[in-house]
Amino acid sequence: MYRYACASLLAACVALPASPALSAERYPQKPVRLLIPFAPGGGTDILARAVSDKLSAALGTSIVIENRPGAGSTLGGGLVARAAPDGYTFLFTSASYTFAPNFYRDLPYDPLKDFKPVTMFGSSPSILIVHPSLPAKSVKELLALARKRPGDIYYASAGRGSNIHLTTELFLYMAKIKLTQVPYKGGGPAQIAVMSGEAQMVMPAISSPLPFVKSGRLRALGVSSKKRSVLLPDVPTIDESGVPGYIKTAWFALFAPAAVPEPIIDRVYQAVVKVLKDPEIVRRLAADGTVPEGQPPEEFSAFVRDELAQWAKLIRDMKL
Repeated sequence: MYRYACASLLAACVALPASPALSAERYPQKPVRLLIPFAPGGGTDILARAVSDKLSAALGTSIVIENRPGAGSTLGGGLVARAAPDGYTFLFTSASYTFAPNFYRDLPYDPLKDFKPVTMFGSSPSILIVHPSLPAKSVKELLALARKRPGDIYYASAGRGSNIHLTTELFLYMAKIKLTQVPYKGGGPAQIAVMSGEAQMVMPAISSPLPFVKSGRLRALGVSSKKRSVLLPDVPTIDESGVPGYIKTAWFALFAPAAVPEPIIDRVYQAVVKVLKDPEIVRRLAADGTVPEGQPPEEFSAFVRDELAQWAKLIRDMKL
């Protein structure tokens, strides 16, 4: 009887889940998956791949990048929200995280309850680019053309509720013009659509189209930042080009399923901070026009809550 009781007690102890602290001490023990809710080739994808090797080294495990585009980034978001909260699946996404809840009634997650914001990797200005055949060589000429031909110019987006969608719609709202949206499954496909002439305009993060702007395959009309970009100093800001007050920054960040233990969140955050301080990464991000960020989880969580509230009001005001 005594032996049976001891054996049962030992079996129960073995079956107990490890404590969060113990799990964090042993973490990670297998590859970590970064799920990107967009197709390859856009700003989010480019940044994730730029930091993945250094993040792998900082964590001591492999980083597996998986693109799961669809439904304005909500498809991938839903997959991560339902993933096991063990610290091996993260959502690497854009500012679309705070836009999408306003466009999808059947959103497969609650952006406040189903995720823990980890940190922002970086921020970047967006750039207004057009196909070279469009008869507009400045923002003012684009505005004049759009007012002459309302709805006739097609702009590409990364899907309804994506960062490119809201960046563009804010521009249209403030400029008081009308263009027609053509949604794609990511910034990469949207950019390709403009290069092929399928659409005439797109407003992605500056990193993605930069080589094509410099080669002349795309024409840059303006940047969304407060100041001109050092990467394209001859391209004016949209604010100075006919839409005063227009300033919109793209950002890229990491989110975990809500039940991931805090010690693991902190472990990953510390690894990200180490990566963002690496001189090679700083130089690489600067070459793409991206500013390293790295806010602590608490600070970034407050930022996300504020963004959700502000964009909900703005989207209502824009009647989107």
